[in-house]
Amino acid sequence: MLMSRYDLLVKGGLLVLPYHGEVRADLAVRGGRIVAVGEDLPASDAEEVLDATGKAVMPGAVDAHFHLGIYRDLGVDAAEETRSSLVGGATTVLSYFRTGQHYLNRTGPYEEIFPEVLAAVAGRSYTDYGFHLAPMTVGQIDEIPALVTEHGVTSFKYYMFYKGFDLAANSRDAQAFTMGDEYDLGHLYLIMEKLAAVQAAHPDRRLSLSLHCEQSELMRVFIDRIQRSGRPQNLRAYHEGRPPLTEEVAIAEATTLAGHAGTNVNLLHLSSADAVRAARTARAQHGTDMRLEVTLHHLCLDVDELDARGGLGAKVNPPIRTRADNDYLWERVADGTVDWVASDHACCMEEHKGDELWPARPGFGGTALLYPVLLSEGHRRRGIPLSRIAEAVSANPARAYGLWGRKGGLAVGFDADFTIVDLELEREVTTDMLLSGQDHCPFEGVTVTGWPVATVVGGRLAYTLDKGVIGEPSGTYLHRGR
Repeated sequence: MLMSRYDLLVKGGLLVLPYHGEVRADLAVRGGRIVAVGEDLPASDAEEVLDATGKAVMPGAVDAHFHLGIYRDLGVDAAEETRSSLVGGATTVLSYFRTGQHYLNRTGPYEEIFPEVLAAVAGRSYTDYGFHLAPMTVGQIDEIPALVTEHGVTSFKYYMFYKGFDLAANSRDAQAFTMGDEYDLGHLYLIMEKLAAVQAAHPDRRLSLSLHCEQSELMRVFIDRIQRSGRPQNLRAYHEGRPPLTEEVAIAEATTLAGHAGTNVNLLHLSSADAVRAARTARAQHGTDMRLEVTLHHLCLDVDELDARGGLGAKVNPPIRTRADNDYLWERVADGTVDWVASDHACCMEEHKGDELWPARPGFGGTALLYPVLLSEGHRRRGIPLSRIAEAVSANPARAYGLWGRKGGLAVGFDADFTIVDLELEREVTTDMLLSGQDHCPFEGVTVTGWPVATVVGGRLAYTLDKGVIGEPSGTYLHRGR
């Protein structure tokens, strides 16, 4: 019996090619990779055929800001939340992990802890996955060379707002929360120095430090002021307790150090017009490799509209801002100032939000809306080209985090990770349709136009709109460096 030439053939779709545009062509897969792109590839040559006529074929999203296991069991989160990623066309997730409170609630060397993390996720993820790691202790900084060479970790993280101030306990005891050493700008600079040195030894890959930019001492002043004001303690109060000024100052601090150390940095979840302006100024001033990220919720959610609906489900760090900030961020996504858009997905149950602002846990899920929101609000409403959307959710994060050539495109030789999208399909967002373990959604009730109808991971059909998730988890760990 003759073997089929292709495992899978996608027929008649509009292929969206980052940095190039769109082309109507067929796409063929064998052995988990894209092996052919062309016109009228014979259906008889394929074991399985997907009809994409009238639909767009987008490279699988690389959701570059994720939090697996931050509030729940790591293995459970890996299964339920990467399942949700398939709904939004995401085929790769890059999750943050740190020692200290939350996650595994312990500290120690990554040499011991990271294998436990990998073991907890192995066989449970529906998408391919990798990790960004946060060095919380001086000892963990010394482990960076081994993490790069042995585990293929190319990206690390520092949280500016943990510096000297534990917001979770509303105290000045940062060490109790981080379970680390003195977590200050000196610690940050040591990370940057180490990364720059390791980068010099590995010129073939981009090593980077991702930064959560909010300035903790200023936050203390503004939070104290809001708490004493007698005003409603709602999401607007949270926004004013952690105002854009705290982002601006933290960006200035961190990027000055990065410029001196020569470290590549990523400025995460920039939430406001002021923050993006500050980041753009810093990038021009210091001349370093500096890339900018925004999230779906900072693009679309407005603090006053959320407060009118009530509840604290949309509490997140940095806070949700204003409609004017939304509009400015969309402009910067459109013109390429912002490099990529991510979900900052963190499954947080409604019981952990409660009805008191300050104890409520920050974060919520959004990975299932990554392509839908970008297509509906970005492409359909604002005219952002499909190729630019693909760059912002797939190609650019793949380039930043050592995955380009495997992820982020639809070229021959790339992993067969893609999603077929019906650009005209209109659906109202409900919590249930997102297939997450989370029991609420700040986007509930919003009408979105443009949804994935099929998502393929590693050449295997993993999800369809009609059937839901297909088969067992098959995602693999991404050693970024091979």
